[in-house]
Amino acid sequence: MAKTMSGQIPVIPSVNGLEASVKAVKTKGPPPVHAWNPPFCGTLDMKIARDGTWFYQGSPINRFALVKLFSSILKMENGDYFLVTPVEKFAIQVEDAPFVAVDMEVAEQGGVAVLQFTTHVEDQVSVDAEHGIRLSFDAETGEPAPYVHIRGGLEALIDRKSFYRLVDLGEEHEGRFGVWSSGVFFPLMDMEALDGL
Repeated sequence: MAKTMSGQIPVIPSVNGLEASVKAVKTKGPPPVHAWNPPFCGTLDMKIARDGTWFYQGSPINRFALVKLFSSILKMENGDYFLVTPVEKFAIQVEDAPFVAVDMEVAEQGGVAVLQFTTHVEDQVSVDAEHGIRLSFDAETGEPAPYVHIRGGLEALIDRKSFYRLVDLGEEHEGRFGVWSSGVFFPLMDMEALDGL
C-alpha cells in the first residue's frame, strides 16, 4: 500500500474497525460524543433509511447490538451526520431523521403529564423544553412528518401509530393545535390544518 506524503499509510474505514474503537472506550452511560472532536477520516458507505434501517455498503446491518452501538456515537454538526470516537470521525448519510420513535406513553410527574418516547434503538426521552416536538409537512404530498428531539440536535421521526395517539391527546391553545408535556405547550399546527388529517 502506498504511503501518503506525511508518511502515514491511509486507513480504509470499516465497520469492524469502528466497532472495535467504540468498544475500547470505557464510559459509564452514553458516550460523550459532544466532547469528542477528532479529525475527519472520510465517508463511510453507510446510510440510515427513513424507516430507521442502517445500511453498510448497500446491505442492511442486521445485528441490533451493532446498530445500537453505532447510534450511540452518532453526532450532528452543521446539518451533517457523523459517527465519532475519540480519535476518528466518519460522515454517513441519513435519509430523514436518524431515529424512529416507535412507542409513546403518557406518565405523570408532580401532577403534570409527561410524554415519553422510545426509539427503535431503545433510547428514551421525556418531552420537555429541551426535547421538543415539531411537525413539518411534505411540500409535494402534504403528509405530516412529526419529530421529537432526542439529543444533540438528533431527532426521531415519530411513527404513524404514535403520531395518531399524539393527535388524540392534542388540544387547542391560543389558536394552535398541539400537546402539553412537562408543563410546556408544543404547537403542532393551526386549527384549520387539523381538518386535513
